[in-house]
Amino acid sequence: MNKRPIIKLYFIAIIPGEPVYSFAQDQKEFFARHYKSRAALRSPPHITLHMPFQYKEEKEDKLIHAFEELSRMHDTFTLDIEDFGAFEPRVIYLDVLKTQELTTLQQAVRQTMKTKLNVFNANYKDQVFNPHLTLAFRDLRKQKFHEAWEEYRNKPYRQSFQVKDFSLLKHTGKEWKRHRSFELKEDHI
Repeated sequence: MNKRPIIKLYFIAIIPGEPVYSFAQDQKEFFARHYKSRAALRSPPHITLHMPFQYKEEKEDKLIHAFEELSRMHDTFTLDIEDFGAFEPRVIYLDVLKTQELTTLQQAVRQTMKTKLNVFNANYKDQVFNPHLTLAFRDLRKQKFHEAWEEYRNKPYRQSFQVKDFSLLKHTGKEWKRHRSFELKEDHI
């Protein structure tokens, strides 16, 4: 009897270092308490490099190998977070300043997904890469969004962190967990 393959959900992201990680997590918890937006708590703070996709769990080693290979071709780099942003009428986020290194890594991840892993579910043709760190989304009601955005639109926040790796996240059925991290090369100048 043939066993049916187990299909799991994955995505690729940068999970920020401290103090950005703790600040973002605190803000997500604040949105859950004060604005009843809990959906962002189902994943660690992150900057998405590739949207969620389905993949056969028994082929997970192929995913891991492809991203280990890719990570060895990219140096560590610094990312700056500057203030808050929004995608009306549901999303509030920390704004990540786009750098050439970040764009190059995101494009390499996208290319690896297509050419080495044969995953084509992402519709990037219509979307410009807009790096951000989501604090509240999907379940933030429109009225609460406007209330929250009024509070956050002019709130200052500036911080930097060193991107030393990126991660493969896997869905447990209830939430996203970091499954594996891929270290970038140390930049030796």
